[in-house]
Amino acid sequence: MIVDLIGVPFDGMGRQPGQAAAPAALRAAGLEAAFSSREITTTPDLLVPEPRAERDQESGLLNGAALAVMIRALHAPLTAAMSAGHFPVVYGGDCSVLLAAVPALKNAAGDAGLLFIDGHEDATPLERSPDGEAANMEIAVLLGMTGERLPPPMNDAFGALEFDALAMLGPRDDLWRRPLRVETVAGRVFLRTADEVSPDPARAAQDAVRHIASGASGWWLHTDLDVLDRRDFSACGAPGELELSGGLTWPELTETVRAALRAGGCRGWSLVIYNPDLDPGGRQGRRIVQFVSEVVPHLP
Repeated sequence: MIVDLIGVPFDGMGRQPGQAAAPAALRAAGLEAAFSSREITTTPDLLVPEPRAERDQESGLLNGAALAVMIRALHAPLTAAMSAGHFPVVYGGDCSVLLAAVPALKNAAGDAGLLFIDGHEDATPLERSPDGEAANMEIAVLLGMTGERLPPPMNDAFGALEFDALAMLGPRDDLWRRPLRVETVAGRVFLRTADEVSPDPARAAQDAVRHIASGASGWWLHTDLDVLDRRDFSACGAPGELELSGGLTWPELTETVRAALRAGGCRGWSLVIYNPDLDPGGRQGRRIVQFVSEVVPHLP
């Protein structure tokens, strides 16, 4: 299957450059060479406006104007890739890319499943968000828990995902959610914490895909690198942000993703939350590329 590489130079917090520099930094670290065993197509990175680190008046979302452009610009190549039978790989940006990816998959396949590998649940209601960052609430929007009155194109994602078509692996954000009075979605969706995944990552991934397959014909793989232990990966986050204790190791994350892909049914992959500003020597960018190279043989 042809792999379409799609770079997203977007930072949801409005930093310059922050995560917006991730696509170029990952290519410089050898990302395209990691796909040398596959036929790939590449296109110029998405065009995204200059960021504004303030909440949009209409949507209430941080950096809302650039976010809307990014979602609309990403939806088009994703739809084209999946319609052509290609496998899109989205790299750069943050979890808000799912506001384009899940609706695009639903349009292409008739329904959508999501394997969500992340250190956070990202199910914060808009009204509980302290800053309006979309990357903390995209799951709540996709499940129809918040965002009913969001303007286009964000409202296209509202309710695009059924609860039984979602599986979460790796959350460990209780201390982050508690001050905001944000309830966990555990019990409403398939969820295994990082501590539950670590002993047997392959089994956790297989169980997750089996669950998704009961609710959707195809699924999207999302990997937020903050699922990793900070001792393994620290080029993410923001000054003053609560650092989550624990997390997966690189080998555990690699085995999780490999096992999920081997289980079949995956239609695309997003790899997000790398901030090159926090990686001045590029060492962690190169480790991301190594991870990708270890996963590529298992892509459809």
